[in-house]
Amino acid sequence: MPEAASAPAVPRAVIGDSEFDRDTAVVRRAPGVYDTDLSAGWTIISAVNGGYLLAVLGRALADALPHSDPFTISAHYLTASRPGPAVVRTDVVRTGRTLSTGQASLFQYDDEGHEVERIRVLASYGDLDALPDDVRTTARPPVFPPMDQCFGPEDGPAPVEGSSAIADRLMLKLDPSTLGWALGAPSGRGEMRSWFGLADGRDADPLSLLLAVDALPPTAFEIGLKGWVPTVELTVHVRSRPAPGPLRVSITTRNLAGGFLEEDAEVWDSEDRLVAQSRQLARARLT
Repeated sequence: MPEAASAPAVPRAVIGDSEFDRDTAVVRRAPGVYDTDLSAGWTIISAVNGGYLLAVLGRALADALPHSDPFTISAHYLTASRPGPAVVRTDVVRTGRTLSTGQASLFQYDDEGHEVERIRVLASYGDLDALPDDVRTTARPPVFPPMDQCFGPEDGPAPVEGSSAIADRLMLKLDPSTLGWALGAPSGRGEMRSWFGLADGRDADPLSLLLAVDALPPTAFEIGLKGWVPTVELTVHVRSRPAPGPLRVSITTRNLAGGFLEEDAEVWDSEDRLVAQSRQLARARLT
């Protein structure tokens, strides 16, 4: 695997006591009903990041279901979420010995005081630690330079204040071969690769993998498009509990048609294991 020893020193937070944990926290109000407060710290301009939102819903389902680890979770993003109070309502669909399935929706109030559904998810949960060790795969970890030869937001021009609060909460070091868009010369290949971690040094867990698949700049940038690429649907498969250390995320788009594109993501841990996969459908602004 690529050498990660040159990672910048960061203060170490721990799982359960980090900014990510606090900002995805839910409080049970009644059976299956949870209050939460969506943090402005996970926004791009005014849009709340879709992976962060999925982690909030994922945390509520982990409490509502008898199993704690997301195996597969599919989300439809119905309306744009805003920073501020929200409520998550969950339903247990089925429980079994190895898997339990539930659904959840996140609601907020609009400017007229009407309750609006923002996201609806369907998920199956289990116990990642109970899975067998047998792995048979043709998948290979992405190959890109060591961290000290990759580039993050701090290496570019200073952003407009408040334009990308989420960047301050992530450790991203992007593969230079996927950074043509930042230099005004996108490759057209629809690829994005990066080292990934949380800025406070918290190691990854299954819930933060839901964030990792949606935290990189959009592949649309490297196709030559600009602007917001809102997610329509996102499905994540969590395959293993990640080992400590930085993750590697690889995202590709093969087809942009009719104003929509797909993004296929793979997340690899420090032990060269494929720990998460995802596919999302997103809307692209063509003009």
